[in-house]
This record gives sequence, structure tokens and C-alpha cells, in this order.
Amino acid sequence: MKIFFTLFSRELKAFFYSPIAYVVLFYFLLLAGVNFWFQIQIVNGYPVELTMVEVIFRDVQFWFPFILSFPLITMRVYSEEYRMGTLETLTTAPVKDFQIILAKFCAVIFFYCVLWAPSFLSFATFQYFTGHTAANAAGAYYATFLLLFLMGLFFCSVGLLASALTQDQIIAATISFSIILLCVFIPFLPMVMNITSPAIRDIFAYFSPTQHMEDFSKGIIDSRPIVWYVSMTALMTFLTLQVFQFRKWKA
Repeated sequence: MKIFFTLFSRELKAFFYSPIAYVVLFYFLLLAGVNFWFQIQIVNGYPVELTMVEVIFRDVQFWFPFILSFPLITMRVYSEEYRMGTLETLTTAPVKDFQIILAKFCAVIFFYCVLWAPSFLSFATFQYFTGHTAANAAGAYYATFLLLFLMGLFFCSVGLLASALTQDQIIAATISFSIILLCVFIPFLPMVMNITSPAIRDIFAYFSPTQHMEDFSKGIIDSRPIVWYVSMTALMTFLTLQVFQFRKWKA
């Protein structure tokens, strides 16, 4: 565990010593705040049956900053090691490859959680000034943030795999953004292609992050998305380990 925490602290320092971390934090919080304010104006002007949690997390203005954040926070994790030539120094230390992979993954997830931490304050402020809760029950908060965490696990693992594939950060960001975008919007294909088969629609809905958010923001916790995101995170992390070991051997 001592080795893991040493590597973990190293990765966190690399994050917070980098200006890109603060740029991502600033723009993510800015966009999240603007989206929150905009949705409040809509709810205030028109009667809606949805709660604030459902309105905010199911709107398209939530999805684009959300998708864009993953390539930005993961693109440098491995690419920078390749470019700076520090991979050889790291791998010659008395550490195992899986410890390096796990430490980098946990550091990225920690930073991802930091991005979302202020949202708790936003909902608390909303409740304080309006006297209304942002959800019908506390379970809706827990379910929504549980899903955000699960999606973060998967999408961060996709970004880390993309970063492990190349030493060019822009290429890594492009690869991860493209894959995550496909994961979010491919489930809409049956609707776009006007496919009416319930079986096909159900299959695509199983993989749909937007459908998952629709359910979880209501407080409905479905075990199937949990299994999907956890298993895909494990697969992406395993592939990252294989790529990392290949590049180390090649180097």
C-alpha cells in the first residue's frame, strides 16, 4: 500500500501542478454554473413536472461539458510520460505495472470527483433560497451521483486507454472524445432510423447513458447499468495495462 500511495500522490501532484487542471476546473464549474442558472430560469418561468435534479442532468447542456471533461483530464496521463521520457525511470523503479496503472486511474478519479464536489453546494444553495428541495427524495441525489461516479469510472478508463496508445496529447484527446461521444449517442440510432422493434430499442437502451440518467435522476437504481459500467471499466483498465506493458517492452 505504501508504494501505491507514493505513486498516487505523485500523480496528484502532477495534476495540480499542471495549469490544465485549473483551466478544466474553471471552465467546467463555469459551464455547470451557467447551466444551473439557465435551468432555474426555465423552471421559474414555466410549470414543469420534473425536479431540478432531473431538469439539470437530463438536459443537453449537461452532456457536452460532461463528455468534453474526460479527454481533457486524461490526455496527458500517459502521453506526457512518453513525451518526457520518464516512463523508463518509472518502470525501472521497484514497482509493479498494475500499481502504476491503478495509481494513475485513482488519481484521475479523485480529480473527477473534485470537479463534481461543488454541485452539492449548488443544490444546497437552491434549497436554502427557494425553500424547495431539488429532488423528490434524498434517494434521487444518491442515485444521480452514484451514476455520475460510475460513468466517470468508465469514461476515465476510456481516456486513459487512449492516452496510453499515443504520446501525442491531442490525438489521445481526440480518440477518447470520439469513443465517449459514440457511447453517448449511438443508443439514439433506433430513434433516428425509426426502428420500432421493442427488443432492439431495449438492447440499445441498456447501453444508453442518457437513459440511465433518466432513471437514476428519479431515484431508480437499476443494477444493470452498474454491472455495465463496472465491467467496462475493468475491461478498459485491463487493456490499458496490456498497452502499457507493450510500450514498456518496446522502449
